Amino acid sequence: MGERLSTVIILVFLIILQACGQAATGGNSCPEHQQSFQSSCYEFVGLQRSFHSAQAWCEWGGGHLAFIRDDETQQFLQKHMQPEQNWWIGLAPSFDYITLDTKGGINWLDGSDVIYSNWISKPVLETGCGYISTDSNSQWKMTRDCDSEFSFMCEFELGRSLSCMNHSTFLKCDSDQVIEIQRSFYGRRTPHYCRNDISTSHTSSQDQCSWDSVLDLVSGKKKDGSLLSGSFTIPLNLPYHQSGSSGSLQTITSTLLIIMNVNNVTELRKQLLSNICVALTNSSLIEQGRDVLMVANAMKNLVEQEDEVNSGAQVEGGCIVESISYSLASIDLNTANMSELRDAAQLIVESASHILKASKSEKESNIASYLVNGLDAVQSFMLANKTPDMEPAIITAPHISIYANRLSPQYIKQAFTIPDVNVTSATFSLPDLSSNALANIIEPVDVRMTNFLIDPWRGGLTLNSHVCGFSLTTPDGQSLPVEDLPLEIEILIPRPKSDLNSTVLDLSSYSTMAINITSQNATLVLKLQPSEELPLVLLLGYQDYPSDSNYVAKVTFPLEANSLVERYTWILKPSELAGDEGLYYLLVRPIVGPGVKSVNASLTVTSITAQCIFWQQDKTEWSDSNCRVGPNTTASVTQCLCNHLTFFGSSFFVMPNTVDPSKSAELFSNFAQNPVVVCFIGAIFLAYILVAIWARRKDLQDKVKVKVTVLEDNDPFAEYRYLLKISTGHRIGASPSSRVVVMIQGTEGVCEPHHLTDPEKTVFERGAVDLFLLTTPYSLGELESISLWHDNSGDHPAWYVNSVMVQDMETGEKRHFLCSAWLAADIDECTIERTFPVATDADLKGFTNLFFMKTTTDFCDGHIWYSVVSRPPSSNFTRVQRVSCCFSVLLCTMLTSIMFYGIPTDPSDQTMDMGHIELTWSQVMIGIQSSFIVFPVNLLIVGIFRQSRPREKKTKRKERKKSKSQKTEKEKPFSSYLDQNNITAEFLIKDIQRIIYLFANAMRCSVPNLEKNPEKADINMLLSELHELIEQQHSTHANDPSSVYWIYTHHLLKQLQNMEGEVRLLGPSGFSRPGSYSQVLLQVQNIKRLLEGHIYAGSFDQHPPTSGSTKDKKKSCWNGFPWWFVYVGWLLVAGTSVVSGYFTMLYGLKYGKDRSINWIISIAMSFTESLFFTQPVKVICFAIFFALVVKNINSDDDLVDSLCKKKATHSEGPDGLRLAKRDCMRSYYKPPPPSDIEKIKRNLAKQRKARGLIVEILVYLGFLWMLLVVAYGQRDSNAYYLTQHIRLSFEQGISDSMNYNDVFKWANNVILNNLFGEYPGFITDGNSKCVGTARLRQIRVKRDSCKIAKPMRDSVPDCNAPYSWDDEDMGSYDLDWQEPNSANGSVDTIWSYQSQSTLRGYPVWGDIALYRGGGYVVDLGADKENASSKLQYLFDSTWLDTFTRAIFVEFTVYNANVNLFCLVTLMLERTAVGAFQYRGVIQSVRVYQSTGGFQSFLIASQVFYFLFVCYYMFVQGKLLKKQKWAYFKNKWNLLDLFIIILSWTTLSAIIKRTVLGDRDITYYQNNKDQFPSFQDTALADATLGYLLAFLVLLASVKLWHLLRLNPKLHLITASLQRAWKDISNFIMVIAIVFVAYSLACNLIFGWKLYSYRSFLDAFKTIFNLQFGLFNYDEVMDSNPVLGALIITSCVIFLTFVILTLFVSVILEAFSEEQENHQPSEEQEYVDLIITKFLGLFGIKCKKKEDDKECLLTDDTN
Repeated sequence: MGERLSTVIILVFLIILQACGQAATGGNSCPEHQQSFQSSCYEFVGLQRSFHSAQAWCEWGGGHLAFIRDDETQQFLQKHMQPEQNWWIGLAPSFDYITLDTKGGINWLDGSDVIYSNWISKPVLETGCGYISTDSNSQWKMTRDCDSEFSFMCEFELGRSLSCMNHSTFLKCDSDQVIEIQRSFYGRRTPHYCRNDISTSHTSSQDQCSWDSVLDLVSGKKKDGSLLSGSFTIPLNLPYHQSGSSGSLQTITSTLLIIMNVNNVTELRKQLLSNICVALTNSSLIEQGRDVLMVANAMKNLVEQEDEVNSGAQVEGGCIVESISYSLASIDLNTANMSELRDAAQLIVESASHILKASKSEKESNIASYLVNGLDAVQSFMLANKTPDMEPAIITAPHISIYANRLSPQYIKQAFTIPDVNVTSATFSLPDLSSNALANIIEPVDVRMTNFLIDPWRGGLTLNSHVCGFSLTTPDGQSLPVEDLPLEIEILIPRPKSDLNSTVLDLSSYSTMAINITSQNATLVLKLQPSEELPLVLLLGYQDYPSDSNYVAKVTFPLEANSLVERYTWILKPSELAGDEGLYYLLVRPIVGPGVKSVNASLTVTSITAQCIFWQQDKTEWSDSNCRVGPNTTASVTQCLCNHLTFFGSSFFVMPNTVDPSKSAELFSNFAQNPVVVCFIGAIFLAYILVAIWARRKDLQDKVKVKVTVLEDNDPFAEYRYLLKISTGHRIGASPSSRVVVMIQGTEGVCEPHHLTDPEKTVFERGAVDLFLLTTPYSLGELESISLWHDNSGDHPAWYVNSVMVQDMETGEKRHFLCSAWLAADIDECTIERTFPVATDADLKGFTNLFFMKTTTDFCDGHIWYSVVSRPPSSNFTRVQRVSCCFSVLLCTMLTSIMFYGIPTDPSDQTMDMGHIELTWSQVMIGIQSSFIVFPVNLLIVGIFRQSRPREKKTKRKERKKSKSQKTEKEKPFSSYLDQNNITAEFLIKDIQRIIYLFANAMRCSVPNLEKNPEKADINMLLSELHELIEQQHSTHANDPSSVYWIYTHHLLKQLQNMEGEVRLLGPSGFSRPGSYSQVLLQVQNIKRLLEGHIYAGSFDQHPPTSGSTKDKKKSCWNGFPWWFVYVGWLLVAGTSVVSGYFTMLYGLKYGKDRSINWIISIAMSFTESLFFTQPVKVICFAIFFALVVKNINSDDDLVDSLCKKKATHSEGPDGLRLAKRDCMRSYYKPPPPSDIEKIKRNLAKQRKARGLIVEILVYLGFLWMLLVVAYGQRDSNAYYLTQHIRLSFEQGISDSMNYNDVFKWANNVILNNLFGEYPGFITDGNSKCVGTARLRQIRVKRDSCKIAKPMRDSVPDCNAPYSWDDEDMGSYDLDWQEPNSANGSVDTIWSYQSQSTLRGYPVWGDIALYRGGGYVVDLGADKENASSKLQYLFDSTWLDTFTRAIFVEFTVYNANVNLFCLVTLMLERTAVGAFQYRGVIQSVRVYQSTGGFQSFLIASQVFYFLFVCYYMFVQGKLLKKQKWAYFKNKWNLLDLFIIILSWTTLSAIIKRTVLGDRDITYYQNNKDQFPSFQDTALADATLGYLLAFLVLLASVKLWHLLRLNPKLHLITASLQRAWKDISNFIMVIAIVFVAYSLACNLIFGWKLYSYRSFLDAFKTIFNLQFGLFNYDEVMDSNPVLGALIITSCVIFLTFVILTLFVSVILEAFSEEQENHQPSEEQEYVDLIITKFLGLFGIKCKKKEDDKECLLTDDTN
């Protein structure tokens, strides 16, 4: 009972898994060898079988003999079966359940009644078997002789399957379904299924089984069609049977619940395998061979998807392998079950192979024991009943092969060899075993060999070869010990293919080569091939060249051996080497006689590292005890010599590629054949030189930028200093052209505004840092904020300021201001003045600040590749040094890459699976080794360049010379500095105004009104105002000793002393009025005395003690490497670059041209990916970590401190005057007023909108161009000529009125002659290929489809209505349109109606009606004779009669010259009066897109077009978000929306046409003898054409909106809007009149004039009358009176009255709009664009405003 339960469990599990696994590939489709009809698949088997054998044959695949339940099935089977044979079908006598008692009737095999029948005559037999007889027009017969051998038809119902116990039956489900089996019946409901007494080629002694439908139970979707997900509980009624007391078969069901997760197939496989393993483990061994076969087959299907078998599933699979292998070995082998047991053994080995491959990435320790035990049991089965000394039994799988043979004792005692099973297995050669434990054996010996391509054990050692096992056992399975043999066993183990590491040495002198050993336990095999046999001495040294006194190993060749190979093979065991990994040097020295200096010979040395190891089961590890590497080891085979038997393996250590530098001349001699790598390295060196020259120039430019700019507008007597460090952002357009002004706010006061500029360099460049020294008369106290603004001058006035740092030079305190803002009138907040507060510690440590600071620093300075372009000028690490470091790193990386390039990958190497990325340990080690080679030396180079101090020797000399010159300058009088011409009265006035302005600003009082024109100002008045201001401030601050006034008086006194000197230098001659000189001098002296008296009694220290000096003392004394360390860095750069480049070239010359090209492509792609993706991502990730975790504020102010030391001493200057350069009257010293800012904003807004309009027009023109290219790319001008040619060819012989005879005559003479031309398969033109066959299709109406008037019923026998869909005849008839007779069987399909869906057609418009796509169809065939005979048959059979309403001749041609398909439909419509009217419908379709350059251009245009569409979607989305519901009120927005929708609809139509075209072409290629319907493709192509036409129409209409900038077009638009109300009323009147005349003309002339036959035709005729397109004679001939009256009234009333008034309304509106026209705002943008455009050419534009002409100029201030 347990055995049967296990079998059924596995069978049902297999059904579930394979059904769902095949859903994606097949669904419910039929195999290729079967025909699909309705919901079944039919197989027509031509084999001759008896009835029961035929039924058993069908049961084997899960089907049964065919059931014919309707006439359609009969016709289908009749069409596909061979007419000269008889065919069994599923007809048999009825039975009462499973007894053999008849009920007296004939039923189908499943017991259902025969409703439809096609008997030759009513059967009188109550027993027998049914078949189709071919001698009676394929009708049915019954025969008693069921053993007669006929062909047979099998039916396989989709969703239903018959399952017998020894069958492997599969159920199929769709891709979105799961199988749910709720019930199954074990047993049989009819004796016709699974008969015990049937013996077929497939099975014998089949047990009874069930037939049940699961189609209705297979459901994996919700009601709404969405796919179920998650876990499903599938109840499986798993039957087993037992014998009752009466011997009858009883059914016992048990339920097993499987939790099935459709989202995780891997876990499902594991669960199923686990259930099978538990079932097998908890029951006894399987006793039946077919059960073992089914279990093995089920397991193979579960594990063959190796990537879905995880470690847990591997263990469960190993358990099953072991269990069923034991069951296989326990079954007695006989002739009956031999075949199925051998199949089961093959499946077991294949399953083990799949599990072994799956365990490569996830290896479990107990899998090996399962597999080894299971394969050993399979070998036991292979040896069962085996005769000694016969052919061995071998089973191979992709990753496992096993060998088993039985040898006689005499054969086993002598030396013998077990050859390799295949090219991937090992070879064992055993010595004479007569002296071993086998000496006394008298029974046969079993030889077993197992070969694994992948190591199944987890031994902690990576194997690069196969694992081979060999053992000797007795017939009962007892192992025979083979160990401690006096002679060694030879094992030849295959190794993976790899490049030979061979080196050719010239023996004319001492020759050396390098060998890299990568493992301590490896054996080194050196195979020598001398050009001639001569004695040699070989010395091996470790990490140094060997000598006679210093070497690791030494040998003299030739050795004593039998073969030449062994005489020149040197095997060095690990103990003979130095015992460590590393580089060894081999010295080869020929032994020559006395007086001989050299030998003219060469030597090829091949180095191989190998290791022979075996598996120690007791220690569960690999060992090399008593095994050694043999001399016959090669690059493809390892020879192992051992004195015992077990599992053996070979560890192959891949060495890096080596190159011999001594062969440089030989390698470079091949430059002409392989110049790739050498030229590549040369190009890199050349590129380095060019880039270094550019970098040197940039370094020289950066030197100018490294300075502290002393502001020119500093007060010459202000001695309190502030250092400003201003950082400009990296955004596009961040650098300003305007004048930038700064003002600092402190607790003690506000400094005067300062213009930040430097006459020697450009300030505020993008990404730059600028330093400014600002002086104030006194300390501003604790800094609070900083104000920045600019005057918005220049072409690009906008400025993006990143941050500002202000350092108090007297105290050392630093304050940071985080700005990150635009100062621009049209960006961000649209302001050009902003005030920024001091940043707190929280602000400085915020994520945004730290992230952007770290990212900017790393990209601009830390990353050597990117910093070459964006290197900060203040860094000591120059661009040339950075370029050199990049050059060194690149060459070193290339060297390591080419060293390890092409090293073979170990197939058994353990991999690390990281999703879609897999890495092997060898790849990881190569990466680590490469990093150790490349990065240490390059990090050292970068560190030396960064940390080396600049050379100061020349600088000190310059400072000494400068100090000497300063001393000589101080000795000169001040008159030498100042020329009297520099001092004027105007200069003196400006100086006094400056003093007043600064004093008032410092005291925070109102500034007196000062005259801006120095010529009108009075010096005496200014001095009086200064005197009054001083007295006023003295009285205000007299009682406040802490006031700033007392500090500023010292500064003011110095200014007055300087002014006194200026007055004296000016002298009396400098004043225009006499006496002014003395008066001014006296006033200045009086103010000085006033200040001296006001100075507070206490002394005020203007320079507080510096607190920042303590910080300097805390700094480390180490300031970097000495300056000369730079030369060490350059030496390392030169050394690494030259060495790396040289050896890279040697490797390239050694590899060959093809391999070198592949390596260059590989290194280029790797470098590009690293530079543009990996490195930026790494920098960003590190910046995120730094900002979130570290939160450290890096202070890079070392350069600031060093530069400030140069400015530490006050520049006292010579004793004399100090001229101030500040002009306080400059406008930029004050922020622009709000009115000016608003005006600037308006101008900028106009400019921005003007630019937007230009961009909009240009983008739309590009969009329209791409649209036109796409639209016309889908059409071909040749299509007209092709369709016209075909139409004219088939219109011959057509008359206005044709009868039946004319139709057949036209068909025979015109259709056939044009369809079948001179060349086979082509029509008469010889250029158009007829695709498939042509067909005739007619549409008929029903009999008596209309009622006859009562008075005429006696005269007219019948009435047939015109065609309509309701009256269309869809019936099936016999010959000559007779009513069908079921007794006559089936008739030809030309008399049966075929629906539109069957024919894959569409409705067709004719001149009379719209016809359906179905009808009665006749295929004309592929040749003219066949077509002619069919037409004659139709004519003779009266296929066309009075009920025919339309005849269609349909065929498709392909013209390769123009690459077009033409779908031709020639239509003959028959009216109810009896005449045929001709109409031709020809549609050209391009199924294959054209090839060549235009096709590429067309595809690119389509891509660009849809990129434009995506852009417009983005624009319209932003507009919709902004306007919300108001968006839909704008007609132009709706137009854009329709264009976008139509564009995506067009894309779907293009895709649909392509898919349908491929489908139709595939159908044609598979069914070339049938009519291929391209109607779906033609409809998609026509739809695409209509969509493109409407797209072009709407896009062209939008041009009207874009051209609204034209004043004339705008005037027309406004006029139409003004007159729209009147126009709409006139349109309504005109429409009414048109309709009235059209109805009247249709009623009067419609019965006899073609132009008025319908209302639409009459309307078109009246409309054409307004344009003069009218046939007057036609109307006048018909009815002169009424015709003249109607035509005359229509012309007068419509043309002369209504239309004239209509035009007058438009003209009146145009006149009113022209008088009251107001230019739009957009017209101003046009004027601005024109002005700017003309300004580019120096043309000034004039514009009238308020009747005044003003010249448009640009204020450049």
